[in-house]
Amino acid sequence: MSTVMHSAPAAPAGKNNRRVGVALGGVVVGMVGLAFASVPLYQLFCQVTGYGGTTQTAETNPKGVIAREMKVSFDVNMDRALPWTVKAAAPVTDRIGQVDTVNYIATNHSDKPTTGQAIFNVTPEQAGIYFNKIECFCFTEQTLQPGETVEMPIVFFVDPDLADNPELNTIKEITLSYTFYASDSEGS
Repeated sequence: MSTVMHSAPAAPAGKNNRRVGVALGGVVVGMVGLAFASVPLYQLFCQVTGYGGTTQTAETNPKGVIAREMKVSFDVNMDRALPWTVKAAAPVTDRIGQVDTVNYIATNHSDKPTTGQAIFNVTPEQAGIYFNKIECFCFTEQTLQPGETVEMPIVFFVDPDLADNPELNTIKEITLSYTFYASDSEGS
């Protein structure tokens, strides 16, 4: 006795190729979308967690001042394409939670208006989430006229919650570092 097995007819090769092509096209589109979204998502992650020395923004210090002191130093780095000199603010030692104001001083050495902006980070990186800026020139592009010198203020405080983080018990100094670069809108 013989048994005959019947199989379902195979789908045409062209139809399978189209399915695979559509699936691969969807993967490519998804990967491109993730690539474009990665920068804003990473920035959001850093702002929320303080990762990479990213600071926080605040309107005031609602938590008060504690007795522990912290020295805050300031640093500056310049992009060669920006014809400015920028002098960093002097270090400040104050009680944690105290709101302080310091000024960077920038001068445009060009014979034309130039626009620049600064990016920043905090070291040690773990302290970034506790460093709060109320006002900062880094939030916007700065345009300086030929030969113009300006004071660029930063109003900040160190969050008293830093004292609750045992990993930061030995930290006595935080450095806020700015890198100034020529703005992309320069040629606009």
